[in-house]
Amino acid sequence: MSALSLLYRREVALLWAGGGGPLLACGFALAVTAALPLAIGSEPVRLVPIAAGATWIVLALASLLSLERLFERDHEDGALDLLALGPLTLEAVFALKTAAQWTAVGLPLALAAPVAALSLGLEPALAPLTAGAAALAGLAFAAVGALAAALSLGSKRGGLLVAVIALPLYAPPVIFGAGAVTAAQEGTPVGPALALLAAYALFACALAPFAGAAAIRNAQG
Repeated sequence: MSALSLLYRREVALLWAGGGGPLLACGFALAVTAALPLAIGSEPVRLVPIAAGATWIVLALASLLSLERLFERDHEDGALDLLALGPLTLEAVFALKTAAQWTAVGLPLALAAPVAALSLGLEPALAPLTAGAAALAGLAFAAVGALAAALSLGSKRGGLLVAVIALPLYAPPVIFGAGAVTAAQEGTPVGPALALLAAYALFACALAPFAGAAAIRNAQG
């Protein structure tokens, strides 16, 4: 338990310190949201119908910003080799890095999501649903993004490869998360969309550590 706690705190500290951490992701999300009305017009009749979808697309893109260095930094300085020889399995190391990514980036983005959606004209009553769904989607983004980072480990253009791998896999949580908010806007049940979002997040969290650990072992040779 002490090894788990130490590694988790180390990863959270590195994510907060390196590359701006959550401030960079949240700043990017809010900046893109602020620029959107300038591109399509600030009339509510244009912004309100796309508020949910635009918010989730922005969250997906912001989640990519800190993924490139999630494993690459430790791979370059040899820390990943030491972690592989430590008391924790690579699957556990991957899971802890995913949890740290969600804590340091996913949760702050979930708090920024209602602000972004409200700025696009979303009803204030839907802010709690937006934040909750964004937190759940952030868990999926963290697991899938960490897997993409592990698969691109050691490549010369890791950041581009991470985006190429992760973005198609980000599509389901974007669809389900935006669908839940849209359903609430239209007065229809949000349960099915949230259930699908939760199922995808749990499936990603269950499968990604094993696939990611295999990718890390392959990169280590």
